[in-house]
Amino acid sequence: MEKFGKSQSVKRVEDVRFITGEGRYVADILPENALRAYFVRSPVAHGRLVSVNLDDVREMDGVRLAMSAADLEAAGVRLDMNAILVKNKDGKRATKTLRPLMATDRVRHVGEAIAVIVADTFEQARDAGEMVDFDIEELPPHINLREGGSAIHEEVPDNVAYDWAMGDAEAVEQAIAKAAHVIHTSVPDNRIIVNSMEPRGAYAEPEGDRIHLCVNGQGVWSARDDVARHLKLAKEDVRVTTPDVGGGFGMKAMVYCEPIIAAFAARTLGQAVAWIPDRSESMLSDNAGRDLVTESTLAFDENYKITGYKTRTLSNLGAYNSQNGQVIQSELFSKVAPGTYDFSAIHLEAKGIYTNTTPVDAYRGAGRPEAIFVLERSMDAAARELGVDPWELRRRNFIKPSQFPYTSATGMPYDVGDFDKLLSEAEKQTEGYDQRRRASEAKGCLRGMGLAYYIESILGEPSETAKVEFLWDGSVNIYVGTQSNGQGHETVYAQFLSDQTGIPAEDITVVQGDSDRIATGGGTGGSRSVTVQNTATLATVETIIKAFSAYLQEKEGGEVTFDDERFRIENSNVSPSMQDVARMAREDGREDLLSHSATITLENRSFPNGCHVAEVEVDPETGQLRVDRYVVVDDFGNLINPMLAEGQVHGGVAQGLGQAVMEQTVFDEDGQLLSGSFMDYAMPRATDMPWVKFTSVPVPSKYNPMGMKGCGEAGTVGALAAVTNAVIDAIGTEIAMPLTPYRVWRALQEKGVEAR
Repeated sequence: MEKFGKSQSVKRVEDVRFITGEGRYVADILPENALRAYFVRSPVAHGRLVSVNLDDVREMDGVRLAMSAADLEAAGVRLDMNAILVKNKDGKRATKTLRPLMATDRVRHVGEAIAVIVADTFEQARDAGEMVDFDIEELPPHINLREGGSAIHEEVPDNVAYDWAMGDAEAVEQAIAKAAHVIHTSVPDNRIIVNSMEPRGAYAEPEGDRIHLCVNGQGVWSARDDVARHLKLAKEDVRVTTPDVGGGFGMKAMVYCEPIIAAFAARTLGQAVAWIPDRSESMLSDNAGRDLVTESTLAFDENYKITGYKTRTLSNLGAYNSQNGQVIQSELFSKVAPGTYDFSAIHLEAKGIYTNTTPVDAYRGAGRPEAIFVLERSMDAAARELGVDPWELRRRNFIKPSQFPYTSATGMPYDVGDFDKLLSEAEKQTEGYDQRRRASEAKGCLRGMGLAYYIESILGEPSETAKVEFLWDGSVNIYVGTQSNGQGHETVYAQFLSDQTGIPAEDITVVQGDSDRIATGGGTGGSRSVTVQNTATLATVETIIKAFSAYLQEKEGGEVTFDDERFRIENSNVSPSMQDVARMAREDGREDLLSHSATITLENRSFPNGCHVAEVEVDPETGQLRVDRYVVVDDFGNLINPMLAEGQVHGGVAQGLGQAVMEQTVFDEDGQLLSGSFMDYAMPRATDMPWVKFTSVPVPSKYNPMGMKGCGEAGTVGALAAVTNAVIDAIGTEIAMPLTPYRVWRALQEKGVEAR
């Protein structure tokens, strides 16, 4: 067996229960006696919350509890939710604003919770919620992405949440002044709603003096800590579990108000309380993604090498800074955007604006494509304006393999890369494009090709623990600190442990999502899971081998080795498997040998990268476009399960294509969400997707022992720019996402292109 896994495309074992309706999502496992919670939400975007009267509601049939923020506070609940702030240009922290569990003196977006009703049934809770008497004195909303306007937070009169910058502004301006060519672009990035298959949901129930919260999130420990913080409990008095999760995409990484309030209600009433929203409630209350505009400037020398790069980004944070939104903004622009190309000087600025809309977390949406999207759009714009082949323009600016290890202008230490190798493979797979373009023209259509080369950083929390436990029946549990949201972790983790130990994968159970059974963990996010978790597993296996070898040497005598399947004992024909050794240890009373764990910390990020090429066909008469061909060549380093990696790319491309072509969150001038249902918000379907040709060209990372790089976000990161660039190439003019038929048709009309 190979030392670091077989890299086999094993089918996902969890899919059997998922496709047969046996998945255990939160709504499937509610306690039989669970009461139901209903949240009364603000119908206006901005106003003073004058009063919330719940007296009559408390007398209605089935109602067990009715509370406003004032009631929660009076009961001893801490109202202020966590926020992480970045430093502004002047070095000071951005102003901290209160984001309460429920609105206190002011409502700041449509859908903000102002009261909670708990009743015997959902219908009773909803009926009571509709009878809540509240008074809101409306204030002017601030919806547009600009400074000033009606102050959403009194402590931030200009509505600027943060004003951040990095890089050498003077050096960039000098580079621009001396440049042979200067290219300016303005790139809007439309707001999207994540629309995970399973909406957010939770239930809570008392367990003696403790409280148990079951929530469909991306990690149990932050939820445990937040419940303890708000309810003023010791962390050991809170247990959080997570069952199957139908998609997270970063939107479920943070802790929202509803699970915390459900935990309080369950503790107060001594009975389980569940909150299960419908889709429209999720659209009103989930953190959104994107919603920013970036002005970008690229300076080139006479040989088309980039000598300077400058961006200014204005981002919408919504009514509140999300728990990690502002930190991610700085990560986006300091660690993700630069580096694909060898910049001599860079200066990046980002300003966040509060508006009366749902909070925006720039991290979420299955990827961090914002900065890469801007850069790749700028590169294609530069190629068109300079009359340079877009493939050649990128080649001239790539970091060369001989330059690694390489420290980027933003301080990122890149270990390895062979960008031209991947680009050339992608270019080879586009052969025949000219013939396809002529065929499209023959039937009266326009055809375009779009290119995007991305590089991103993965890691998130750098530490992780793995624990392996041998059970009496010969089976094995592996405890992990990540949380599957549908990626296939149960298959990958069991497969990897099997590869390293010889334990049959069918004998291995992956245990996740339980703060009582797993002491610590980094959860899922930033494409960290498989790389960090399996590095911890590798360390745990080494611990097992060392302990089992010492035991066998003491028991049998002679030197002991392990060959990834069995132990070999010098001068003996005995070759026990790990399960055999565990059975022997149990019979000898050596319980200390039946459980092993190890914690690792990765010192550096890994850098997945790759090339996406989209081909689109546009009907100029209607503006309708079709993504006809799609090529992906990725460097994810070594792969444990290539089929699952390809599946992740397919899903990511679908999400990126959805945003590029059809998805858009729309608010009116009063802050009302106009795209709050699937009747109003478009999502990609199978018929919108081309077949995605995926090729893996691994350049193993040196920053982890398995040479992995992560892949969870790569599809979306590349798809946005590739599809958009292809449409612009087809119609010959700039256009902003989403590339709806009307927008494409209008752009063609403005350019003077007539239907054939």
